[in-house]
Amino acid sequence: MSYGVAARELYEALTWHDGAEPYETVVAQWLDRAQGGYRAWLATAAEDGSWWTEDTTEPGGRELVWELYALHRVSDLLLLPFQPPADQPGSPDPRPMLSEREYLGLFTSLGMTPFDDGDVFDPFLHEIAEVEQADDPHAPIEITELRWPGLMLGRLLFSRAGVRVRAGAANAQRGVADRSPLYWTFRRRHRPTVDLSQGWGRNSQWRTDFRLDYRTPTGDRLNAAAAHPIDGSADLHPDHPGNLSPEERLLTPGERRTLLRHRCLLREPEAADTLAGSPAWEQDLMPFDWRLPHCES
Repeated sequence: MSYGVAARELYEALTWHDGAEPYETVVAQWLDRAQGGYRAWLATAAEDGSWWTEDTTEPGGRELVWELYALHRVSDLLLLPFQPPADQPGSPDPRPMLSEREYLGLFTSLGMTPFDDGDVFDPFLHEIAEVEQADDPHAPIEITELRWPGLMLGRLLFSRAGVRVRAGAANAQRGVADRSPLYWTFRRRHRPTVDLSQGWGRNSQWRTDFRLDYRTPTGDRLNAAAAHPIDGSADLHPDHPGNLSPEERLLTPGERRTLLRHRCLLREPEAADTLAGSPAWEQDLMPFDWRLPHCES
């Protein structure tokens, strides 16, 4: 890393830290070395464009995508105490590492802007952490509590705010919207997660792309660096390895779009019985390169 500091280093220092005051002994010292060039490098990602394809400078755009992923893993680690408890009996509670003020202090020092306002649920900004099932199955998704704040880096979404919601089962099903696998995510206390680092070695796992979502004046760009149409390619045979997988094809077009927007499913899929024949289908699903048609952006 050209700037003398890396998010992986901070993540590993926090996981190894055993003493008190991790902010002062780990985070503050890391931040002292992370100003100037490092912060300016992160700011490269703040505006929508094609910076992630530019490798003419050192470090290049791909390395910044990897660095944002590593920084997001730091966030995932620090947010664990803010999340609902795990369903498994006897699961240990994560020890609080930073207060919310210290958490925000870390990321605002790197140029990010927190957000925790807004009463209207927005899947771009809000991650469903817990569902209270409304009696009316068609009741809309409504925020009832903020669990943790979100962060923006310019127009780039870095981390969504975690919220507890009330909703009818037709819109967000308890046990699915808040407990099914969350994609593009390394770790949650209360639910399984799936990202492309899983299954790789100690070093290779850090070469994982960060998902790039931009909120722009002309609309949201979801998974901006993605290359594969969310409905597959009509130019390829359905069984072509470059087309949608069998598991992806079993999801309806609407379910695929829900998964892309919310990073998880909100209700049991229509083909749940068929998918149950492949117990690992949720882990085998590969939505990471899905791209919406331009008309839906």
